[in-house]
Order: sequence, then structure tokens, then C-alpha cells
Amino acid sequence: MSKFPAHLFAEPEPDVDTLANLGPLAPMAGVWEGIKGRDVKPTEDGAEEQAYIERMTIQPIDPQMNGPQLLYGLRYHTAITKPGEVEMYHDQVGYWLWEPATGRILHTLTIPRGQAALAKGEAAADATSFTLRAERGSTENGIISGIFLEDNFRTDSFSITVTVNGPDQWSYEQTTMLQIRGVEQPFEHTDRNTLHRVGPAVPNPLARENAEA
Repeated sequence: MSKFPAHLFAEPEPDVDTLANLGPLAPMAGVWEGIKGRDVKPTEDGAEEQAYIERMTIQPIDPQMNGPQLLYGLRYHTAITKPGEVEMYHDQVGYWLWEPATGRILHTLTIPRGQAALAKGEAAADATSFTLRAERGSTENGIISGIFLEDNFRTDSFSITVTVNGPDQWSYEQTTMLQIRGVEQPFEHTDRNTLHRVGPAVPNPLARENAEA
């Protein structure tokens, strides 16, 4: 019977307080709203700009280990509507993950139209701006789409830049490169918004339990 290398199962002893170990992701923890979002999207007649309103909840999770790899992270949900409407314009869930040992940031995202992605980047622990990227076909930071999107609105790349403007405000700019069926040139689909804090970060379950003990 084959044996796996012992070091792959040597889990570290993490700090239970995720909020104290998130590096550049720490300012993003909490509940946020942005009312001046701008989305440049494809339509039958070409590019069109759409305003949007966003509410994002980003809260810490317990430390995660892949054997010796240690990650601290945030779980998020963003809900986006058009001004004056209640119908969901965009819904997205995922994680922001920080690996202190390498300075690597991972961002997972899933949308309910049959698409998921994993973007990656690197930053110093005290960085106030960082960029992450995903590429179609990559096994490390890739993009997966259902057959309809793959055949008609293929996503070739995704990038997001986060900028922390202070303890209660941060912004993002993201670019999704689309190859639309029947259109020769790739389409640059962009989104940007500035988010303001409307609720606090809540300590992760293990940290709360430790504080109550």
C-alpha cells in the first residue's frame, strides 16, 4: 500500500482570530453598500453603461488548512440591483483568502448563471491596493463556464483591483474580457464601485468561542 509524505499532513497551529491575520484583506471585513456602481456591458447595439446599487456582506471564517498550508479568509455575498428596482441584477458568492507565508491572495467567485472562477495575486500584508487575475484554461487561476456561456459569451480573462481608501471605505475596478459569438473583437466588460461601511465585521466562530471561554 502506498503512503503519502508525512509532511503533507503536518497541520500548523493557527491563531483562532481570523480578523487579526487577514493581511491586506482585513479592511474589507464587514457589511458594505455602494450606490454609484458603473457597469459597461455588451448589448445588441454595442457597449452600454448601467448604474447599479450594491450591498456586500464579507465576514471572516475559521482558519483553513491544506496540510501544512494555512489560509485565513472571508466569505462574501454581493447583491446588486438597478436604481429604483428590486429585481436582482447580479448575485455573487465566494471567498477572499490570504496566505501569510507567501503573500498570496486568492479570490473565488461563483454566479448563478453557470460560471465560477479562481483569481490570484500577491501583496504585502500592509498593502492598500492589490490586483488579482484569472485566465480561461489555467489550472491554477482559471475560469469555468457552462456550455451556453462558453459557446456564446466566452470569458477569456478576469481581473480585479481593490483599493482601500480608509477604515470605512474601499473600491474595486474589474475587467472581464468576453468573446461574443459573431463579434470579431473581444469585448471589455468593466465594473467599478466604491463601498462604504454600514455594518461591522463579526469575529469568526472559533474566535467567538475562544473569547467566551
